[in-house]
Amino acid sequence: MKNIFSLKTSKSRMILLFIVDVITIIVNSYLALIVRYKMDGNTVPVEDLASVNTYLLINIVTTMIIFLLLNLYNRVWSYASLYEALLVCAAAILSTAFQAFGMSLLYLTVPRSFHLFYFFFLTMTTLITRFSYRILHALQRGISKNTNRPINTMVIGAGEAGNIIITEMKTSKHLNRNVVCVIDDNPSKTGKYIRGVRIVGDRTKIKEAAKKYDVDEIMLAIPSADNKDTRDILRICNETTCKLKVLPGVYQLINDEVSVSKLREVSIEDLLGRDTVKIDIDSIAGYVRGKSVLVTGGGGSIGSELCRQIAAHNPRMLIIFDIYENNAYDIQQELKKKYPKLRLEVLIGSVRNTKRIESVMDLYRPDVVYHAAAHKHVPLMEDSPNEAIKNNVFGTYKTARAADKYGVKKFVLISTDKAVNPTNIMGASKRLCEMIIQTFSRYSKTEFVAVRFGNVLGSNGSVIPLFKKQMAAGGPVTVTHPDIIRFFMTIPEAVSLVMQAGALAHGGEIFVLDMGEPVKIADLAKNLIRLSGYTLGVDMNIEYTGLRPGEKLYEEILTKEEGLQKTANNLIYVGQPLEFDEVHFLSELKKLEIAASEESRDVKKIVSGIVPTYHIREEDKERDEEMYEELLSLGKASHEEPVVEDR
Repeated sequence: MKNIFSLKTSKSRMILLFIVDVITIIVNSYLALIVRYKMDGNTVPVEDLASVNTYLLINIVTTMIIFLLLNLYNRVWSYASLYEALLVCAAAILSTAFQAFGMSLLYLTVPRSFHLFYFFFLTMTTLITRFSYRILHALQRGISKNTNRPINTMVIGAGEAGNIIITEMKTSKHLNRNVVCVIDDNPSKTGKYIRGVRIVGDRTKIKEAAKKYDVDEIMLAIPSADNKDTRDILRICNETTCKLKVLPGVYQLINDEVSVSKLREVSIEDLLGRDTVKIDIDSIAGYVRGKSVLVTGGGGSIGSELCRQIAAHNPRMLIIFDIYENNAYDIQQELKKKYPKLRLEVLIGSVRNTKRIESVMDLYRPDVVYHAAAHKHVPLMEDSPNEAIKNNVFGTYKTARAADKYGVKKFVLISTDKAVNPTNIMGASKRLCEMIIQTFSRYSKTEFVAVRFGNVLGSNGSVIPLFKKQMAAGGPVTVTHPDIIRFFMTIPEAVSLVMQAGALAHGGEIFVLDMGEPVKIADLAKNLIRLSGYTLGVDMNIEYTGLRPGEKLYEEILTKEEGLQKTANNLIYVGQPLEFDEVHFLSELKKLEIAASEESRDVKKIVSGIVPTYHIREEDKERDEEMYEELLSLGKASHEEPVVEDR
């Protein structure tokens, strides 16, 4: 019984509204008659009053039935809109029409203007009782928001998505937002209002409006915008001090999923200089489905994503080969959970071990091999060049030779843009890997191919995770040089390119992605600082540390000699392989293997003799010599006999 009278339940509120409606119908019936006779109750004819009295009960019943049929008791009036207002008007019209018709049937006489007054009063009182819910809701929301200063918000996009976002921010008591202005590129909308908020202009007005209206947060609500428009708008927004959020995609409009909760923080990928790479899924699925696939380095950033995408295309077997057991275990558990029917083999071993890699090839006889196992960190490899040669060059050589020996159909090498005119041993080692692949492709039935791409966002050791760690520690964010630039792509994009390269391969190609304009690392750092809610120069700084050993200011994608050829994918190109003396290459490769195994200090010199475009910088030579002499002297000093003083 207590719940029936509690206004917190919908049933009790409906009963209360029902009672209020009955009272207003009674009041409206007599009030319409009094107003008809100029507010003088004494002048109301007795017969007219008798007619209203006689029909009153019938009018109450018919009106209540009409209200019930039009669902005026089970709507959420806190969010009532124009549609609900029109329903109220329709209910009042029907009630008035039935009343006029019923009175005429019963020969009950009232002035015709009585019905007009009754309709007006019934409409107004019903609207007031219903929309009072929304008014009270707004007041309650306003009171709750007054505890903290509302977040001044600019919405970009005055379309359907923008309208929904603005409406939600205005009506929800959980969103402490004050929409102060709207931006839209349609010139016909400038100066107009959407949900009571003025559209102040196009994207060129963003910075001006942000300053004028003291905007704290900008919400981009144009899900239909292409990547170029989105990036252009975000670049302008990034010049303000406002926090940015973006509605991800147009599919959410189609699925009616547009809401403030769907807005996400702007990711650094939104600010890259190109569209997302599109691939031919069918071609990929065709050469992976039903095949046995081996991924070396399958636990790394690229290798693990390769495993994910391969697993999604129903291979006969997926073999993960990695020397680092923790990474291998992580991807194993992830794939077992997501693809319980997948035949998955996870093997621990090194590509430098000839017998191990050949035993794997012999036992599992893979159809496709993705060779992602490699050392990749430039500064570390400069200090351990022999390890770069052993792992990258001869790990690739041994894996490729095993693939040829055991009849692998396709072999895909993961290469890098650092292989072009390399200035570091890591890049030079990857160029040697490409040369190995080109050599094998000329004599083997296996289709050998290399895939070259730039820096991968979010991979282990890449700049984004490093910057995030530095910011979490309070800064500063370190950048080697204010002018250093790099090409970037996401991990899924890199892997998609690798996958499609395998599908397009005929043997010997070096596939390259058109990655658009390069990005300044300093700009990337500034953007990430801003997107993380920090103010550059106030609570987070950038520190320039100088170029590291072997590091370039910029990376190249193709050497001039290679040229470019288009493929079926407009963003994927094939570089023509360079000509080189294979006999000389193979003989020098043997010398290099011996030098690396003997830990020779001449490894870089030997590599520069094999890769004509690799030039060791003088400052790096001097640094290596100084470091060697210093370490040598320290080592000798530590083995000297201690001096014992006579006492």
